[in-house]
Amino acid sequence: MRSFVPLIALALLALLALPACGDDEGGAPTAQPSPTATAEQPTVAPTPTVTPSASPIAPATGKIAFASTRDGNYEIYLMNADGSGQTNLTGDPAEDVAPAWSPDGSCIAFASSRDGSFEVYVMNADGSDPVRLTNNPARDEFPAWSPDGSRIAFMSDRDGNFEIYVMNADGSDVTRLTDDPALDIDPDWSPDGSRIAFASNRDDIHEIYVMNADGSDQTRLTEDPGWDWNPAWSSDGAHIAFTSFRAGNFEVYVMNADGSNVIRLTDNAAGDDAATWSP
Repeated sequence: MRSFVPLIALALLALLALPACGDDEGGAPTAQPSPTATAEQPTVAPTPTVTPSASPIAPATGKIAFASTRDGNYEIYLMNADGSGQTNLTGDPAEDVAPAWSPDGSCIAFASSRDGSFEVYVMNADGSDPVRLTNNPARDEFPAWSPDGSRIAFMSDRDGNFEIYVMNADGSDVTRLTDDPALDIDPDWSPDGSRIAFASNRDDIHEIYVMNADGSDQTRLTEDPGWDWNPAWSSDGAHIAFTSFRAGNFEVYVMNADGSNVIRLTDNAAGDDAATWSP
């Protein structure tokens, strides 16, 4: 799962109105790492036919959003697809992490601690008009847009442990989708918006699950003594890439969307994590 400094607390657990954004709607190792969310993972604004969470590029512009501590703390940056024109969009002394493009590429949702606790915000793609969407003393993080841009899924520990929530894109109608004493993290929408993949340790170790977009029919897809987390749907909805510790280190795997035919894609002692799909 994605890993960044502001979510170290998760590892220690064992592990409004919108701005003018556009109206389109192996065996188990003896010690395993706790999954934590990734701020550093770049996100490219999607093309109109691509699930926003599946690719870090904005349509028409080809811009890439990412998080960096180069200015002393985590900020959201923007750059061209060739790496040029790197620009700080947030410029705030707080931590700004986990950028996620809206489907039309006009907005970027992100998590920030600027109001004392991590909340979900949205801003225009140029960094202007940041608006707070959530307002809770708990940690609201890792936003993920629905393919039609009408809703944002996120994870929050507002009910005592991390669960998956969803809200309208303006921050209204916050609804909890999972309700389990375990940690439910890493939401990722299917391209048709009907399902959400996520990771949970409800069966004693983190596995990949999928549920309907309303939280019903929660089904485990993986079953392995190694950590499985960070699911990412392919743009055609047929496959899910994920990170697993089942081989004794971080590697990227892929499986069919029903959990069958698991294939290991990477093999590197350094560890590989946080896969995203090209359109």
